[in-house]
Amino acid sequence: MKIATFNINNINRRLPNLMRWLRAAKPDIVCLQELKSTDEDFPLDAIEKAGYGAVWHGQKTWNGVAILARNREPVLIRTELPGDRDDHEARYIEAAVNGIVVTSLYLPNGNPQPGPKFDYKLKWFKRLQRHAAKFIKQEIPVVLAGDYNVAPTASDIYPTRSWDKDALIQPQSRAAFKSLVMQGWTDAIRTAHPSKPMFTFWDYKRNRWPRDAGLRLDHLLLSPALAPRLLKAGVDRKVRGEESASDHAPAWIILR
Repeated sequence: MKIATFNINNINRRLPNLMRWLRAAKPDIVCLQELKSTDEDFPLDAIEKAGYGAVWHGQKTWNGVAILARNREPVLIRTELPGDRDDHEARYIEAAVNGIVVTSLYLPNGNPQPGPKFDYKLKWFKRLQRHAAKFIKQEIPVVLAGDYNVAPTASDIYPTRSWDKDALIQPQSRAAFKSLVMQGWTDAIRTAHPSKPMFTFWDYKRNRWPRDAGLRLDHLLLSPALAPRLLKAGVDRKVRGEESASDHAPAWIILR
């Protein structure tokens, strides 16, 4: 079973890119973020023609998440992260597919920091930790996939000081990610590639893609019930180099 996470950065604008990648990579499950589409404007017809069922939670202009499944319909579980009834941003969706639970999450960026947006990021992280702990306790096979907006360690960002004040690499952000993993989750990409950068994001600015000045922000965390089934993991870097590409590349795993 091949499971991928991909921050598409506007699904309607990048629809041709998405369709090409689906045809080439043939993932069984796809977790998308930053749809930047309302529910009504989600391109379901094109996705179904490509052979995928879908569940999604859109939002005008910003955010938006979806889960696609090849030759089957995902069973929707929830469209919001528990813990804050006043949070209406479309950043989390959860579904059951082929016997496992899959999330597509888009964790807040947190910039500028310090400030309210960074506080929101850390609070959202705490809510995710509380929800994720329930999966561990109940021994459910789960993939927590998505754009976490965190480069967990120094090896997950190219050598630079230009991001030192950015929320993506702050000690609090990294500590929150580490606390989540320490519940018992396996960072699939890093487990499969312990010494390679495995970047998934290259900013449009400052020629960062040609310079390979990337960060690893997109992660697939496996619950203890799934971790032993991990066979392979990788990043489809070439997708980032296409015309009209997202600033992210798909990250993927293959489970036994």
